[in-house]
Amino acid sequence: MNSPEIRKEYFLPTSKDEMERLGWDQADIILFSGDAYVDHPSFGTAVIGRVLQRAGFKVAIVPQPNWRDDLRDFKKLGKPRLFFGVSAGAMDSMVNHYTANKRLRHDDAYTPGGRHGMRPDYPVIVYSKILKELYPDVPVIAGGIEASLRRVSHYDYWEDRLRPSILADAPADMISYGMGEKTVLEIASRLDKRENIKDMTDIPQTAFFTEEKPVSGDIILSSFEECLKDKRLQSLNFKKIEEESNRYNGNVIWQSTKGRMIKINPMYPPLVEEEIDSFYNLPFTRVPHPRYKGKTIPAYEMIRHSITLHRGCFGGCVFCTISAHQGKFISSRSKESILKETKKVTEMADFKGYISDLGGPSANMYALRGKDESICKKCLRPSCLHPGVCKNLNVDHSRLTDIYQSVDRLPAIKKSFVGSGVRYDLAMASSTEKEAKANERYIEELIKNHVSGRLKVAPEHTSDKVLGIMRKPAFSLFRKFKNKFEQINRRHNLNQQIIPYFISSHPGCETADMAELAIETKELDFHLEQVQDFTPTPMTLASEIYYSGIHPYTGEKIYTARGELEKQKQRQFFFWYKPEFKKRIEQELKRMGRFDLLKRLFQPRPVKRTGNVSLLHNNTNHKN
Repeated sequence: MNSPEIRKEYFLPTSKDEMERLGWDQADIILFSGDAYVDHPSFGTAVIGRVLQRAGFKVAIVPQPNWRDDLRDFKKLGKPRLFFGVSAGAMDSMVNHYTANKRLRHDDAYTPGGRHGMRPDYPVIVYSKILKELYPDVPVIAGGIEASLRRVSHYDYWEDRLRPSILADAPADMISYGMGEKTVLEIASRLDKRENIKDMTDIPQTAFFTEEKPVSGDIILSSFEECLKDKRLQSLNFKKIEEESNRYNGNVIWQSTKGRMIKINPMYPPLVEEEIDSFYNLPFTRVPHPRYKGKTIPAYEMIRHSITLHRGCFGGCVFCTISAHQGKFISSRSKESILKETKKVTEMADFKGYISDLGGPSANMYALRGKDESICKKCLRPSCLHPGVCKNLNVDHSRLTDIYQSVDRLPAIKKSFVGSGVRYDLAMASSTEKEAKANERYIEELIKNHVSGRLKVAPEHTSDKVLGIMRKPAFSLFRKFKNKFEQINRRHNLNQQIIPYFISSHPGCETADMAELAIETKELDFHLEQVQDFTPTPMTLASEIYYSGIHPYTGEKIYTARGELEKQKQRQFFFWYKPEFKKRIEQELKRMGRFDLLKRLFQPRPVKRTGNVSLLHNNTNHKN
């Protein structure tokens, strides 16, 4: 349940009454969100609101407005002085609403009580249209995951079609893509100086329709209409977009859409330590707004006592959107900022002594960067870890180990855990003896002191062919890490499990690859119970392969399972040990003529049971 109630005036106002208590006649900025309002640094709307508040702006929030009635939620706070902000929330709404099989989900983790149906499909479009109809002269700025990752033409799995930039459907004046603190501050400051939103064509991390023309050095994509006619052009577009997103200093990108030009300005340089510290040092109450009294918000329950150490991810996994949204370069908080937030967590009324996660998009990328950053600034490589760990990458985990130990030395801390996924290939990498020793100490510290019974890692598959497409390391490395994990457990008399995550039906994966996965995991004594089919999400390389059938970097045709029957043929191999699946699997392997795999999978062998492993994999939230 939620913490004891904190007075409403400590939150950003969500009603006219709360505004009046603060003495406001009008808000400067009103933020509409598809999520419930939780005043915690893990919830984007709260962060944006607090950043603007610190800059002196009057900010109000309308969480989960009702779009089906007389639109009173869109009218209740009136007209803001500067702009409306709209966001679908912490997830793309279609991922939030539908499973990989396109079936409607029955719950919503970002809604009180987990109740489904509190946001529409495509809230950015729905909210923007309503606000523009009610207040046509007020700028609307779209942000968050949904707007960010749909800023150019993109494949929509749920509609099974190529969609144009969300700007073509949502009448927003501008998209603030990526992590939006600096962008939204710039927009607010310039609107406050009475600058017209149409004239703000130079702000980094923004996308908008414009009458401007490209200049030398800009990247001009194939138009949306050209991509509709030729999937190869959409595939080539993605390659250019990913390369520019991973640049330290990117170029302006243009795309013609429905007869108009969209301009996409490059990202800001990575946040420096002082900047990211300033965002996490804001006066968050760390709890849901009192309007939800007595109701549980599942997503909050998972992170209420967690600490984010850094942003960004240089893993470059082809099914993940982290680098497209947060960037490839790591921005890390200072030790002082992390400890300050941890102390604040220990003062929460419901704190019992346990930090649930000291993590980030990937748990162990804290403070890692290039040894020679001038090389990084020229690099176009989408992953620093594939096909092998970059020789210019400093992989020394010493600072992270120190963070773990420093947090645990705080008087109120009984134990801190690492709940985010760990990149074991990164933890086991080294180019010097010093790095090797530092990383051995990190792995020992992690497994001995920071695993809450189960350590999450993500091999994703066992086939090196599939793993190569995924930009993941060979499965043999997972075996080495598992052995190390078990050795450390034995050394310290611990009874912990390693929880590997796997995906079926990923581009490049065939039914025989899934049979091999079943055999490999059987040999490791894993019984996989909850798994995830690959779900194509906007702005991932894997989604582009799924849509076009072509690898954007090589032009190679790539097989991908499509349709429920093809996907089920792959998915069933996760459950080879269940009697109800055995007959179907046998029939499929016989049909394929793979009697060798049939024999290896089902021939009896003595097995020493170590307990079942239950795996829950959500491809959208997955960070590794």
